[in-house]
Amino acid sequence: MAKIALFISSLHKGGSERVMVNLAEYLHTRGHQVVLVTQHRDGDEYACDPAIPRVLSELTPEEIGGNRIVNFLRRYRKLQKIWKKERPDLILSFIGKNNVMALLTARRCRIPVVVSVRGNPESEYEEEKLRKSAMRTFGRAAGVVLQTKRSGEFFPEQIRKNSVILPNPLNGAFLLPRWEGEREKTVTAVGRLDENKNHRMMIEAFAALAQEFPAYTLVIYGDGPLREQLQEEIVERGLQTRILLPGSVTDVAGVLHRTSAFLLTSDTEGMPNTLLEAMALGVPCIATDCPCGGPAEVIRDGENGFLVPVRDAKSLTETLRRILADPELAERIGTEAQKVREIYAPEKALPQWEAYLLERVSSGERKRSVNDKETSG
Repeated sequence: MAKIALFISSLHKGGSERVMVNLAEYLHTRGHQVVLVTQHRDGDEYACDPAIPRVLSELTPEEIGGNRIVNFLRRYRKLQKIWKKERPDLILSFIGKNNVMALLTARRCRIPVVVSVRGNPESEYEEEKLRKSAMRTFGRAAGVVLQTKRSGEFFPEQIRKNSVILPNPLNGAFLLPRWEGEREKTVTAVGRLDENKNHRMMIEAFAALAQEFPAYTLVIYGDGPLREQLQEEIVERGLQTRILLPGSVTDVAGVLHRTSAFLLTSDTEGMPNTLLEAMALGVPCIATDCPCGGPAEVIRDGENGFLVPVRDAKSLTETLRRILADPELAERIGTEAQKVREIYAPEKALPQWEAYLLERVSSGERKRSVNDKETSG
C-alpha cells in the first residue's frame, strides 16, 4: 500500500473537486494512506470521509506579512514543510498554479509528483508567467494526466510523451436505472453562473422556443457572479416563470434523472462532469464543441448526443427543437448516451487511476534507488 497526498486549492463544489474527493475515498477504501492537502476551506464544499486527514497549506492571517514576494516564499516553505512532515510516496496535484507549486516544493524532498490539467490548458495556463513555469517544471513530473487528446497539443513533445488520459470517475449516484416513464417538461443545466458557461446562449435559445413549447421550463442550477445579470435578462424577456435560477443543488442526480434535455453551452471545458453525469442517466444532451474537446470526446454527434458550435445560439435553438419535438429521437439519443457508463463508471475508471499512480510510485522508487547508488559510488 502507498501513502498518497492529493493537492488542490479547496473542495469547493466543482468538477475537479468532485473527482478528487471520489479518488480520495476510493484510494482510502483500497487501503492506501491518503492525505488531502488544500490551500483553504470553502463554505460550499463536497463532504469527504472524515477518516481522511486534511491539511491546509494557506498562510494564516498571523503568517501573512510583507510584500507579495515574501508571502510567496512563506507559502512555498509552508507547503514544503507539509511534504517533509507527511512524507507521501506520491503527490497528485490538480489545476494550474497548484501543479507548478507542487513540482517546485517537492523537488528537494525527492517525492514524485503527478500533475493533472483539468481544463483547457490554454485557459488554465493563460497567464504568460504561469505558462512558462509550467513548460519548465512539467518535464520533472512523474506523470501528467490530461483530460482530452486535444489538450496534449498545447504541450511540447517531451511533456506529451509523459502524459496519459484517464477517465473522470462518475459518482455512484448517477448510476440510477434510466427513467422510462414520461419525462418532466424541463430543460436543465447545472454549472457556475459565469462568463465561460455562457448561460446567455441557452436563455436566448430557449426564449426562441418558448411559445412553440409552452409546457416547458428551462431550469439553470448553480450560483456565481452573473446571477443578477442573468435574472435581469430573464425578466426583460418576460420569462421569469419559464426560466428559473433556483441556485445550487445538492441532489444533481435527482434533478437530472427525469429531465427532457440537458444543455452545456461553455466556451471552454476539460471533460465536463455534469455532461458525463447527464449522459450516464440517459438524458438527451446538447453541448458546445468547445476546446479542449471534452464534449467531442464523449458525444458522437446525432448518435448519443448533439454538438453545436461555441456561441451559436441559432444552432442550439434548432437542435433543442429537434429533441423537444421528436420524443422517439430523444429516446434513442438518451439510450445511447447512457453507454458512457462502460468507460466512466467508478468501477471502470477508478482502478485505472489507482494503477497509474502506483506505477508512478514504483517508477519514483526505482529512480531514487539508482540516484542513491550513483551518489554512494
